[in-house]
Order: sequence, then structure tokens, then C-alpha cells
Amino acid sequence: MTDLAPTLGHRLRWTFTDGLTLVGRELGRLRHDPGELVAALLFPAVMVVLFGYVFGSAIQVPDGGDYREYLMPGLFAMVTFGAVMGVMTRTATDASRGVMDRFRSMPMARSAVPFGQTGADLLTGLLMLAVMVGAGLLVGWQPHRGLIPTAQAFLLMIVLRYALSWVGVWLGLAVKNDQVADAMVPLFLPFTMLSNAFVPTDGMPGWLRLLADWNPVSALTAAARELFGNPGAPPAHVAWPLAHPVTAVLLWSAALLVIFVPLSLRAYLRNGR
Repeated sequence: MTDLAPTLGHRLRWTFTDGLTLVGRELGRLRHDPGELVAALLFPAVMVVLFGYVFGSAIQVPDGGDYREYLMPGLFAMVTFGAVMGVMTRTATDASRGVMDRFRSMPMARSAVPFGQTGADLLTGLLMLAVMVGAGLLVGWQPHRGLIPTAQAFLLMIVLRYALSWVGVWLGLAVKNDQVADAMVPLFLPFTMLSNAFVPTDGMPGWLRLLADWNPVSALTAAARELFGNPGAPPAHVAWPLAHPVTAVLLWSAALLVIFVPLSLRAYLRNGR
């Protein structure tokens, strides 16, 4: 028992140190390919302008209010769910080009590679959120409930994004082909659109509304609207995730981590055999 604790502590430190090294490697790759970073940072700003002014001229916000204030929490949620697509394509690219095989041959902690992928995505996700916040402020959006609820809203986005990045790792290791991963990216758009991010779910057919209300995108959007004090509070009789959106987001995050962290680590180790 006395020997086990130091050994476990050493392995954890080893994994953490190697994971940080791989985070630096991912960020260095963006530095050498600035076009990818610029495109990723421009995307949120383009979404604010496109949806805010194109949709905003045609959609009425429930109970009144400015559509751009209604929209911004949905765009924050949409960017958060982009973690799945980004990590999936980067992981699949590394797998198809043999980078994963080279990592496995090096004297490093095996689990550090998935942790490095997810850690790097978390940092780029923070940059994208910062750009979207700036764009939102420019078009008139603002939080109304003070610093602590605002910080809580962004913390929820960060937690869920990290959980979703593990889904991306598993998918990338499953497809192991960058072209297949690129072809799968458009399939995620309907998932983010089928929610309350852009329009209320009240007018949807019953079966479609059920899917939208239980979509984690809707839970994160509703939680952000509640914490920011933006318009779009759900009506009295709604599905449980929209009535308790903060709890729903935390439960979604925990479930994704419990399921996909072991699956991702197992897939990485199995592919190396």
C-alpha cells in the first residue's frame, strides 16, 4: 500500500506533464498554420452578423425583447458544440497520418495523447468564446444579471465543451480517416439547429419539439439565457431539461465524461496493438 501511492502519483504527474506537452504541440501547430486559427476565430463573428441581422428581421422573440439578445446564448451553445467537430477532425488527421503511431512508440504516458487533444481544444474554445463575446457586445448583446451569474454561464459552456471534446476524440479514433471526418462535419449542423438556439420550440411538431427540448444544445442555451438575463425564458409547461437547464447541462457533462473518457482511452490503447 505504501508503494502504490507513490507509483500512482508518479503516473498521474507523468500523464499531466506529457499532456501539457501535447497541448503545446497542438497550439504550436495552429501557430504554424495561422489560417486555421483565423478561420476558427472569424466563424463566431460571422455567425453573429449572419443570424443576428438576417434572422433578426423576421423572427419575433417570445414575450418581446431584442432578437440579438435572444440569439447570443444560442450562438454560444453552437460554438461550444463545435468541440466535437474540431477534435474529431484533428484526431482523425493524426491517426490517418501515423502521428498516433509515433506517439505510441515514444516513452510517454499513453493517456496523455487524448488529454492533450482535449486540453488544446479547451484553450482554442476560450478564444472563440472571447471573439463571440466581443462581436455580441458590438451588436447590442449584454448580460444583465451581474458578474457571478455571467461567470457561471461561461463556466457551464467550458465544462460542457470539455466533455464534448472527448466525444470528438472517440469519433476521430473510430473513423481514423481525415477525409471521412471532414465529410461528417456537416452532419452536426442539424443537431445544433434542432434546438431552441435560433427559434422557440413551441411551434414545432410534437415529435420534433420533444427532440429539440431534450437536445443538450437547448439546455445550454436555456441556462445561458437564464444566467445572462436575456429574453427567451421557457414557458411554464416545458420539458424537464428546459425547466432545470443548469442542472441538465451539468448532468449532460457528467454523463459524457463518464461514457467517453473510458471509451476514448480504450480506443487509443486498442488501436496501438
